[in-house]
Amino acid sequence: MRCELIAGHPDFRRLNTIDGVTVDLRYIGADNFVGRDLYGDLDCAWLHHEAADALQRAVRYLAQHAPGMRILVLDALRPHRVQEMLWQHLDGTRLQMYVADPARGSIHSFGMAVDVTLLNAAGQELDMGSRFDELAEKSHPALEERMLAEGQISHAQQANRNMLRAAMFHGGFRGINSEWWHFNCGDPALVRQTYLRID
Repeated sequence: MRCELIAGHPDFRRLNTIDGVTVDLRYIGADNFVGRDLYGDLDCAWLHHEAADALQRAVRYLAQHAPGMRILVLDALRPHRVQEMLWQHLDGTRLQMYVADPARGSIHSFGMAVDVTLLNAAGQELDMGSRFDELAEKSHPALEERMLAEGQISHAQQANRNMLRAAMFHGGFRGINSEWWHFNCGDPALVRQTYLRID
């Protein structure tokens, strides 16, 4: 289904209906690894209702365990046509491993993945040791212990990541090995087989 037709579809829920989150979609504007606006006039402030419910649970966990902190949504629904643009931007580089092959499909394109970080009570992003969309080893959760030992990230930065993960895991999301900010909802294989992809 085309992104332009998503409004009113029963499978999807707008991000602004999820209490306790702040939204700053980074593919609107140039604050992303491509360095330009990829969404333009597309309305991408949506999630599948299952992922939206999971995010609401993560918000409740955070309110209980870290009062004053908020979840900042950096990306949510990403139309398949934009996924193709990301793939092409990194074509022929070693960084292409960070982007799901459009032939297989990104879980973002089903509204079942979200990129997030945390804001403190003053509305500032917590220091996670690398920026959102920083395609580098220090962004890899799987390499954190090594990065910590080498001084690439600090204990405070790892603690911030752990708080984010605790909230998201409590909500029902799963992380990935290469990006501290990315979380999937549901089984990716099942999502690709049975959920509605947004183009």
